[in-house]
Amino acid sequence: MSGDDDRRNEFRTTLHTLESEGGPGQDLITLFIPPDKPIPEVTGYLNAEHTRSGTIRDTREGIPVQQALSSILSCLKNYAELPENGLALFCRAGPAENGTDRPCTVIEPPHPLTLYLYRRSTKFELEPLKQMLEAKNMYGLLVLDLNRAWWGILRGEQVIPIGNSTSNIPGRQRKGGQSAARFQRLREIAINEFYTRIGNHASEAFLQSPDFYQRFAGLLIGGQSQTKEDFFAGHFLHHEIQQRVIGLFDITRTGERGLAELAENAKGAIGVHDITGEKEILNRFMQELPKADGLAASGEESVRKNLAAGAVGTLLLSAGLRKSRRQITCQECGHTHERTISLEPGMTVPDILAHTCRVCAAPIIEDEEVDLIEELTGLATRSGAKTKIIAENFEEGMQFLTGNGGIAAILRYRTGF
Repeated sequence: MSGDDDRRNEFRTTLHTLESEGGPGQDLITLFIPPDKPIPEVTGYLNAEHTRSGTIRDTREGIPVQQALSSILSCLKNYAELPENGLALFCRAGPAENGTDRPCTVIEPPHPLTLYLYRRSTKFELEPLKQMLEAKNMYGLLVLDLNRAWWGILRGEQVIPIGNSTSNIPGRQRKGGQSAARFQRLREIAINEFYTRIGNHASEAFLQSPDFYQRFAGLLIGGQSQTKEDFFAGHFLHHEIQQRVIGLFDITRTGERGLAELAENAKGAIGVHDITGEKEILNRFMQELPKADGLAASGEESVRKNLAAGAVGTLLLSAGLRKSRRQITCQECGHTHERTISLEPGMTVPDILAHTCRVCAAPIIEDEEVDLIEELTGLATRSGAKTKIIAENFEEGMQFLTGNGGIAAILRYRTGF
């Protein structure tokens, strides 16, 4: 797998682990720090919370919270400045088993955090990070009128402005002494220069995205009246961007608010675009599956065998899979086996696993754990197969998870597995 895929799978595994923690009577702290938030401002607030917790009459509540806040403050001392996407910290109130401060889980998110959040609850707040995980695709946004233009990126629900440009286009009223024809030519030259500048700067910004070829799904252009149509028709964008234009949309504003308005107005087109590709590959899988000699495999066991044989062309995995693959070894007889375990919210692996060996009934040692999506994706990469993650937010995607278990493959050749 690439470094980006490794980090993404590690991110997914961490979220699944955090999702299993907490419950009634638990006191969990979530802290989101966006990249533009000054660290001293955050530590000042946490120190104030630490002091306030010490005044709580019921020390059974106050002391554990203070211990968690101390852990968070210790973590923040490691950062002279925030990472480019900010930080997310998660800590359970109360000391660890050895009596020391309970360690925090610290995440540097794959995309910028846009909210500052401090929350105590019985569960960790994970939804903003889950949205980053689900946002496999990113879309370019470009809004313009004859005065200025803005461009940015849309990831999930997050609009990220990147750059802007203003024009020197003269107004429609010509100055005295100029013929109407000359004035119109000068105005057209200024418009062309402005469009060229927009196309060059915006294209460069999009192409410089580190995962452009993997995740840049298309460009959305917004504007008033004829402006956006003229810009698109003039092919001012780099050809890699021009061919990815999904649609042109009427908006009432430019600037950062215009980017947000464009993203909102284009939701329908984005949803169709995202789902269309996933529907196509699912339709191909469903057409092959019932054939006696069909090039399809369904279910974890069959897919594993086909991956081992190098027969998988495209691995299909549901984004809704919540499973862990564990290698378990007996500390007495040495018996080892692997198990796939479903991780339901609120349950931990120790809750699910039997704690004795299947062979000799001695206590077991849990050796290795890996998120199932991460493991299968790694097997696919090593065998030269592609991986397609299928979302749950449309009928066929949900049916794939519930009816096919969320694990399938389109094969290069038939193996019989």
